[in-house]
Amino acid sequence: MTGDIETLEELSTEYKESIPADLRDTRSFDWYLETVYEEPAVARNAHQRVADMFDFYGTSYDEAEGVVEYHLASEDPLNDGENTFYGKVIHQSIHEFVNKVKSGARRLGPERRIKLLLGPVGSGKSHLDKQVRQYFEDYTLRDEGRMYTFKWTNLCDVVQDQDPADDVVRSPMNQDPLVLIPLEQRQRVIDDLNERLDAPYTIQNEQSLDPESEFYMDKLLAYYDDDLQQVLENHVEIVRFVADENKRQGLETFEPKDKKNQDETELTGDVNYSKIAIYGESDPRAFDYSGAFCNANRGIFSGEELLKLQREFLYDFLHATQEQTIKPKNNPRIDIDQVIVGRTNMPEYKDKKGDEKMEAFNDRTKRIDFPYVLSYEDEASIYEKMLQNADVPDINVEPHTLEMAGLFGVLTRVEEPDTETVDLLSKAKAYNGEIDESDDIDTKKLREEAAEKAEIGEGMVGISPRFIGDEIAEAIMDSKHRQRGFLSPLTVFNFFEENLEHHGSIPEDNFEKYYRYLETVREEYRERAIEDVRHALAYDLDEIQRQGEKYMDHVMAYIDDDTIEDELTGREQEPDETFLRSVEEKLDIPEDRKEDFRQEVSNWVSRRAREGEAFNPQDNERLRRALERKLWEDKKHNINFSALVSANEFDDDERSAWIDALMEQGYSEDGAKEVLEFAGAEVAKAEIED
Repeated sequence: MTGDIETLEELSTEYKESIPADLRDTRSFDWYLETVYEEPAVARNAHQRVADMFDFYGTSYDEAEGVVEYHLASEDPLNDGENTFYGKVIHQSIHEFVNKVKSGARRLGPERRIKLLLGPVGSGKSHLDKQVRQYFEDYTLRDEGRMYTFKWTNLCDVVQDQDPADDVVRSPMNQDPLVLIPLEQRQRVIDDLNERLDAPYTIQNEQSLDPESEFYMDKLLAYYDDDLQQVLENHVEIVRFVADENKRQGLETFEPKDKKNQDETELTGDVNYSKIAIYGESDPRAFDYSGAFCNANRGIFSGEELLKLQREFLYDFLHATQEQTIKPKNNPRIDIDQVIVGRTNMPEYKDKKGDEKMEAFNDRTKRIDFPYVLSYEDEASIYEKMLQNADVPDINVEPHTLEMAGLFGVLTRVEEPDTETVDLLSKAKAYNGEIDESDDIDTKKLREEAAEKAEIGEGMVGISPRFIGDEIAEAIMDSKHRQRGFLSPLTVFNFFEENLEHHGSIPEDNFEKYYRYLETVREEYRERAIEDVRHALAYDLDEIQRQGEKYMDHVMAYIDDDTIEDELTGREQEPDETFLRSVEEKLDIPEDRKEDFRQEVSNWVSRRAREGEAFNPQDNERLRRALERKLWEDKKHNINFSALVSANEFDDDERSAWIDALMEQGYSEDGAKEVLEFAGAEVAKAEIED
């Protein structure tokens, strides 16, 4: 055994450093009052604290999309990027969610609404919800996110019938200590805090004490002849409050259990039967604050599959949102302070949306659509992340494998375009950012048309990433069983085809359409494989650089209406129009669009020069593609195509050179042989026929 080992002392030290220094300290109320005067944000409400949390971990602004990307989702700093989110549509949804939380922080209305994440299965809404809760836990451990609550002490000294086991009682709702100050005096303190607060919101706290704390306050004030100072100094201690989902503190995930036997006490709490014999049934001390809304106070309530609840059960959410109170059975109302988040899938939403009796609930809901990813490269990143997070066997994922899997998923999700000039594949490529200026495709218009056409929104139906991820996993294990050290698109396609009809979430009516999409993806991969083989057969990086420099020299002379020195004779001559068009035609740029393209690449080169970047045609996708295709045309006449058609005619040296070239593109040796066999024959046959 080699290398350093962790010692108990080191582990203990690291753990201790991760815990707030004052976690187990008790403080006086005077201390807390001084603290909030110094740092008013300590007294924030739940919406304000959650809003600040999103900003705390970092943001980036996408000016083109007008969307803020929050690093807790786009980079996942706590987990070294393990749980990042991909796709513009997803970050738009997260941006919309945070905007609603921030609006709630400013008391613009959403603080009294359920933030309902709506999306198809596997779209990532549960993942986001979980991530937000994880980051909230971490944020409350830090000084920037700290919050405090209080506990009652020495109660038996004053309350005669107090159970000795209840001599010290923590605030059952973990309320902010400011609620201990009567409302009139409290408001003066809050006014002072807001004068000192540097934030886009103001501190507000008009809550009443929870019924049990109200009981103790009344008893203690009576004992001390309404001397509040005596009560707070002798019977109140301030303690740090940290959100912890496992302990059900400041975070609660509510999951419907038996649909036919739902009990509102799961949300609002119930009688504490062990205390009835001591205090009596109507005594507020005999109430158990264990309902989900009670546990979530000061933090986040997360309702999983919320709309699967019975209609009557959902009525509790009306008070919880609009009035920000809960009303337990046979008990006084209780004020709450929390961000209420719900999640639901499409069938439940459609069912409840059409129910007239759900109008009040729907009116208190802010819907945030959480669609599937619509960019196939972003979709591929999801699968790449899945493989990075897993114990993947020693297997090489061949080029295009994950992208083509993502493309299949995206084709099932985007709406068929109405225009004859754009087919479904072209639309998917446009959503992926693959738009040439010569293409007559308006992505914004496509999105708007799709939004009008879709029942709820584009990307809200289709094949789940879970299905695709499961089939990739099966294909990997199958490859290992067959002792194949690589995973190719062809293997993944086969698993898609074999298992499409066995997946319960795919409607039978879609089978035929999805098989057609799969054939479209097979053909797209075939074209890409052919390009890879051509690249391997004729690629010459130095020659592409030389041809690129020549092309740009002639373009600049053309734009400046200037001459250029001939490479051989040294004489000045007009730009070589034949050479320029031989490059541009490889991109199907028509004669009447050539000047636009030349100006485009000229502007690109000038911009790079201003930034101190040297010219490299590899950095311009369109120019690189054109030069590669021209190089192919120039070199293909020297290639032994008959050797590609018949494996028996391979020259070993020639074959090895081709395989090496494919391996430089990311193929494994065996994968290179497969793609050479799959696409090489297609290339050869096409050229031989020509």
